Amino acid sequence: MTFFSSLAALKSWCLRHSDVLRHRHAGLFLALVVPLLCGLVSLFKGQDDGWDMRNYHLYNVHALLNDRVGFDIAAAGFQTYFNPTIELSHYLLGRWLSPPLAGMLMGVLHGLNFVLVMGITRQLIGPRHRLVILLAIACLFVPGFQSELGNSMGDNLTALLVLLSLYLVLRNWRVLPQWRGAAALAMAGSGLAMGCATGLKLTNGTFALALGLSLLAIPLPWWQRLRLLLVWGMAALAGVAATAGWWFLKMWQLFGNPVFPQFNDIFRSPLGVDLGVFDVAFRPVGGLENLLWPFIFTLNPRRVSELQMQLFVWPVLYCLLAVMALLWIVRRSRRPNRPEVPQPGRAELAPPAAFVLLFFALSYLVWMRMFSIYRYLVPIELLAPLMIWIVWSYIAPRREWAAAVLLAVLAVCVFPIANWGHQPWSASAIRAELPAIAAPQRTTVFLLSSDSPMTWATTLFPQPLRFVSIGPGFAQSPAWLQRRDAAIAERDGQQYMLYPAPKNDEDGWRQRKLELARSLRLTEDAAGCRKLTWLLGRARHNVVLRDLPSGGCTLELTEQERLQQAALERARLAELVPHWQQFGLRTDVGSCTVYRAYVGTEPYRYYWCKVTYVPPAT
Repeated sequence: MTFFSSLAALKSWCLRHSDVLRHRHAGLFLALVVPLLCGLVSLFKGQDDGWDMRNYHLYNVHALLNDRVGFDIAAAGFQTYFNPTIELSHYLLGRWLSPPLAGMLMGVLHGLNFVLVMGITRQLIGPRHRLVILLAIACLFVPGFQSELGNSMGDNLTALLVLLSLYLVLRNWRVLPQWRGAAALAMAGSGLAMGCATGLKLTNGTFALALGLSLLAIPLPWWQRLRLLLVWGMAALAGVAATAGWWFLKMWQLFGNPVFPQFNDIFRSPLGVDLGVFDVAFRPVGGLENLLWPFIFTLNPRRVSELQMQLFVWPVLYCLLAVMALLWIVRRSRRPNRPEVPQPGRAELAPPAAFVLLFFALSYLVWMRMFSIYRYLVPIELLAPLMIWIVWSYIAPRREWAAAVLLAVLAVCVFPIANWGHQPWSASAIRAELPAIAAPQRTTVFLLSSDSPMTWATTLFPQPLRFVSIGPGFAQSPAWLQRRDAAIAERDGQQYMLYPAPKNDEDGWRQRKLELARSLRLTEDAAGCRKLTWLLGRARHNVVLRDLPSGGCTLELTEQERLQQAALERARLAELVPHWQQFGLRTDVGSCTVYRAYVGTEPYRYYWCKVTYVPPAT
């Protein structure tokens, strides 16, 4: 059997076994099932433990709800001053529901992107039910979306609004020239959705700009296009005001910059420095990198992300778009003065498809020049497989089966899926061992930026404490340093440093096994403890069983492991004390104690040291 006959046989098999998707209610059924499946995937992943969550996602909402905005000083670095509205859903779900249920519901919310992608696909290729469903499923197998499924990063969540904005334009495409109530409502709804997405996460401004420019390319008289853009733009501004206006006002009142500390080269707040966007390290450098950027970041994903992702969809689409553009130029050059006449076997690009391609291309270009941080690309990443199909259908309309094979291969190549950080579930999403603090209303706690932020743990400490970031969390002006030092001087009580201590993988293993044993009721009585002793004897570990005076048992690290960990912590502390002194902190080394805080079952150890702040000489 030849290769092509094998492909033909595979095609026939796939068509037979996917015939059920041709049913007109199949899409409705999957619109219910796929989000639930995404919820189950999120449940399987475990407790969100990403760097952003541990740095500012939990803290920012905590600060908002407890009137700590402006009271603490940049506890989470410059991210302290991001609009916390988008984190409310994750924060409140975590407070009201059990952690596994909250995580599952976040996955379900993210899975609703499938419904919108399916709607957009149907608007572009018509009522080919099976094809619409299969393309929408393919669109979910993209690395950025999958890496964030169920977590708190916000890109998957705001993608719902970006895609809704695009869908409303396509859904009402035919009524746009008539300018009746439906057209006005469609533009207003689309603009409002995009504005809300931008207000919730300013990085979505790239898609707002791209969609606004794309509206000017709709094949209508110029004054009608301008009218569409005007209504859309006013609604978009209303959306931004609804989701971020209150925060912009608060930042203006506190710092004199509505998006403090970013874009201070425009707003000139004395508390900031003259910088625009802070995260610019990922941008391409030079003309050649700009031209070949999809190939470069596919070969080296670290150029656009902290994770090692499989980004093959981008160079494939880039090449297809180049072929499409060349083919279009050739066709136009053969008939320079005549409208293009449809010919048998040749697909024409319908205006809605051309509109979406333009939106996609502009979004990519603005993203590349503005941020080039991959996770900010999720809303159009979800459309990339669909764009491959559209472009392929223009280039080779009689070879759709080849496009299907290509998309299947790209879907498989997404694996293994990168992970921003998850831990096994526990009864509490976060918890911590806390030190005794005599007078929290007079106490100041210092934080210093690190690779393992502990800002999330501050939400568990007594409210009267003031947390002050003492290090270079963002570029600091003299006025900012004066404000920080004044806040420190307001309190005459004890000062402490809270800083991450070295992690212990054995301690993490111990905690996970202890949680499992407790869930199986193996730590409650002597019979259960005997079973646990037998199980521990079947594995290599540095953990011992200890009987509790109250009955039952628990797991602890062996004496040797504890001594090794203590030595490691002393050595690390000896390195840190001179580092802290650079920022004006004199440390009472003898006072330093190590405590544990937990995300899910994962322990994060932290130093708690008495310090004295002496402002560094300027």
